[in-house]
Amino acid sequence: MTFIIDTLNKLYPKTPIPLNHKDPYTLLIAVLLSAQSTDVGVNKITPILFEIADNPYDMVKLKVEEIREIIKPVGLSPMKSKGIHGLSKILISSYNGKVPISFEALESLPSVGHKTASVVMSQAFNIPAFPVDTHIHRLMYRWGLSTGKNVSQTEKDAKKLFPKELWNKLHLQIIYYGRNYSPARGWILEKDSITIQIGRKSVLKEYHKKTLKK
Repeated sequence: MTFIIDTLNKLYPKTPIPLNHKDPYTLLIAVLLSAQSTDVGVNKITPILFEIADNPYDMVKLKVEEIREIIKPVGLSPMKSKGIHGLSKILISSYNGKVPISFEALESLPSVGHKTASVVMSQAFNIPAFPVDTHIHRLMYRWGLSTGKNVSQTEKDAKKLFPKELWNKLHLQIIYYGRNYSPARGWILEKDSITIQIGRKSVLKEYHKKTLKK
């Protein structure tokens, strides 16, 4: 684990949050929008949405259809627009318009799953969490640190292996590393210094088999 942590700290001493936001509410909305979309795509849409409504009180003044029209480019807009409107109403009625600092409360909101709640707890409130996205799930398997069975198992394994005080920074470092050096497509092992050193043997074998065929 020390090798992974040291390598990531050298590459990413600072870990800016990829989704543009200004407070817990705008982060919650941005994370919800990012499901099956890219951070770049979300960051193009949120300034338009937040110019009109950057708090739950203004958001509920919009119709679900109006929200849907704005967020359409990020995909899954029917579900996401209902979720945004619904959770905004609940924040007003149950939490004085504030985002609750609780996994249980966050996960009870419409369209908010465990990963979204974990991102908000980690990045908005600095409470230790290890949100697992596609990059972390892939790299934990490639590095032989998890079975790759499902994201829930990957999260459990990551939490067991890495010190709690590093989780909030480390999950972002792994995401950045996955994007830059160990992507799902166009992966060049020679540039992936961590996987070269500690990679799962079956993954390395499969990689070399594919490159020989080319």
